[in-house]
Amino acid sequence: MTAVRIERLALIGLGLIGGSLSLALKSAGVVGEVVGYSRQLATRLRAQELGLIDRPADSVAEAVQGADLVFIATPVQAMGGVFAQMIETLAPDALITDGGSVKGAVVAAAQAAMPEGQWRQFVPGHPIAGTEHSGPDAAFATLYHGQRVILTPLPENDPTQVARVEAIWRVAGAVVEHMTVPHHDHVLAATSHLPHLAAFGLVNALARLEERYEVFRYAAGGFRDFTRIASSDPAMWRDICLANRAELVPMLDHYLAELQGLRRLMESADSDGLAQAFAEAKAVRDALYRPQSTH
Repeated sequence: MTAVRIERLALIGLGLIGGSLSLALKSAGVVGEVVGYSRQLATRLRAQELGLIDRPADSVAEAVQGADLVFIATPVQAMGGVFAQMIETLAPDALITDGGSVKGAVVAAAQAAMPEGQWRQFVPGHPIAGTEHSGPDAAFATLYHGQRVILTPLPENDPTQVARVEAIWRVAGAVVEHMTVPHHDHVLAATSHLPHLAAFGLVNALARLEERYEVFRYAAGGFRDFTRIASSDPAMWRDICLANRAELVPMLDHYLAELQGLRRLMESADSDGLAQAFAEAKAVRDALYRPQSTH
């Protein structure tokens, strides 16, 4: 396994994803100094107060100066600006990676904003972990324990740099896998982006009912569990959905066709058809999430 030592980590974005990686690496004792930048001064100061960073920077350029690792944890749509702002001060041997939920748009932004010699230093990644909470106070050191991190290395990446990013995530407790950029965006449209759309849509649909107050008053555990992720950061998810819309729109159409099928079964009072559809879904769900044995 590649040994991990980070003399200076530049953390761009000081919320749950970036802050949790910083805390994990600090806890493992593999990082010397963490310099952080976020657009809001209050966020930078709060991150320092919580120990997510050792020193706040007043700009992206200042944060990355002298860093041997740069981790970008901003909203996806902001990453192009981040890449552009680090050009002048980025060290020639610095390693760049990110936590963006969409990879095609981020890679395109890096290639558009940076000279080839610099964007080759970028190894795209996506930690499949998170909560519905955001901001520096949401970060915790064990967020990535046992969670998957998907790397989407570029053909131009140095294999030793890819191995270093893998090792960093393993130190944080993650299980690392590789995908191509297009395959990542296709799979995540189905498993992450579509469920968020469904949760946001259901809450809005019920909120627009005339009897919404009574509906929400009697909402039980099923509603709470299904809609938990609708408490996620709206701006972040707006950016993700727009950046991956080429994959997400067909996936949404596929889901809507399934819902229309269920509607037809109910409209025709097809008891056997509904039972079969529900049984098929239960079998798949149970196979994916088998309860852990207590013996």
